[in-house]
Amino acid sequence: MMENQINWTALGIFIFFFALVTVLGFIASRWQRGGDAHKGEHLDEWGLGGRNFGTWITWFLVGGDFYTAYTVIAVPALVYAVGAYGFFALPYTIIVYPIVFAIMPKLWKVAHRDGHVTAADVVYGRYSSRALEFAIALTGVVATMPYIALQLVGMEVVIKALGLTGELPIAAAFAILALYTYSAGLRAPALIAFVKDLMIYIVVLVAVVLVPMKLGGYGVVFRSASEAFTAKGGATGLYLQPQQMLPFATLALGSALAAFMYPHTLTGIFAAKSADTIRKNAIFLPAYTILLGLIALLGFMGHAAGIGIKNNNDVVPALFNALFPSWFTGFAFAAIAIGALVPAAVMSIGASNLFTRNFWKPYINPAIDDAGEQKVAKIVSLVVKVGALVFILFLPTKFALDLQLLGGAWILQTFPAVVFGLFLNWFRAPALLAGWAVGLTAGTWMVFSDGIKPVHTLMIGDASYTVYTGLLALALNIAVAVVVQLIMGTRGAQSAPAMTGQKQ
Repeated sequence: MMENQINWTALGIFIFFFALVTVLGFIASRWQRGGDAHKGEHLDEWGLGGRNFGTWITWFLVGGDFYTAYTVIAVPALVYAVGAYGFFALPYTIIVYPIVFAIMPKLWKVAHRDGHVTAADVVYGRYSSRALEFAIALTGVVATMPYIALQLVGMEVVIKALGLTGELPIAAAFAILALYTYSAGLRAPALIAFVKDLMIYIVVLVAVVLVPMKLGGYGVVFRSASEAFTAKGGATGLYLQPQQMLPFATLALGSALAAFMYPHTLTGIFAAKSADTIRKNAIFLPAYTILLGLIALLGFMGHAAGIGIKNNNDVVPALFNALFPSWFTGFAFAAIAIGALVPAAVMSIGASNLFTRNFWKPYINPAIDDAGEQKVAKIVSLVVKVGALVFILFLPTKFALDLQLLGGAWILQTFPAVVFGLFLNWFRAPALLAGWAVGLTAGTWMVFSDGIKPVHTLMIGDASYTVYTGLLALALNIAVAVVVQLIMGTRGAQSAPAMTGQKQ
């Protein structure tokens, strides 16, 4: 892109807010620290913010971690491309919070009581199986890497919309992110999340009011979108078609079950200071679902605005460039870019916690002390970010998206091992490990056999049923675990007490 095509006003506003959150990121290293110097060397302090985040901090952190830059870019892009089917993210984020309310306080109590930092720690503490711990940790790390890369995709889209090209801007942004995450740990994204969420709310609320006003009202927006989908044909439109309802529903349910199995979302849960904090957040976090619904409408507005784009991911930046003054465009793009920093930081911390606690400590250096754990985690967090950057710079973006879809099916297979032990005293590690292996293998095979798509079609007699692949794999996972446990019989009974009813 030529120099005179750079939007200097927007770029200036973008740089100002990016610099602001950079300063906040470094300040965060001294935010909410206690007076115990030795405690500051513990992995809890760097990787979980001292397990001291209250309701409001947790709300911003989990919201900033769950509703990412890629969400702001990808959800409107999907709605722009296919219409109503793209709204599956809304029921998904409605279903997820009752699951959080029921499960996560119990998981937090176990982690808090026994000093667990990761889901794999919880699994090892419950089943005393290094093999099952390794399986859960490996799944978490592998599923997280393409997720981090997709945050870069969101940032890359807005940086290009500003008129900047080349790899240097995005590399510089992630170098800054790496430095302040290394310094402040989880406190950095927690503090930045306040700014990020406030900016996103402003951008979206302004957009859903002013864009329809500029285009002639919501009637025009929906009519234009309907005409565009009619012209396109296929399974697109303002309404779900009958054949889309089952995949829509299973995508929502499966995504909800998987959402808080990811290391980054569990990191936000483990960092809360009490189980009550998690319950309150399960009540308050649906406010973000309302925001997500408004964000999704930007996809319809793209049709009404008549913007010309080559890639569906460009719909939101193109909409803002076309309809808003440069200063507000810069503000909006900064909000989206900062929306990449928060989850990318938490994801890298979650992955490094897993590596340190569940790979390095048991297999490389069992005698490692608290300060050593924190040092290893800091270094690994840098390596993870560099890996994600290399991933996105040298591999096609579609490859990152495909792997993230596969990662969703994979992380869902950790659900039985992580959750069942909280409520049941029946399953043994070999049964859960067998279920995990079958679910992972079957899920991977189905995803690749369908051309890297998130849904799989089952033929039962003359009828066909299209279902979310991860949910099918989870059903196989649970079935195999039950069968293996039945074969093992009472010899498989756990000697350890169940995790229910334990005190904080």
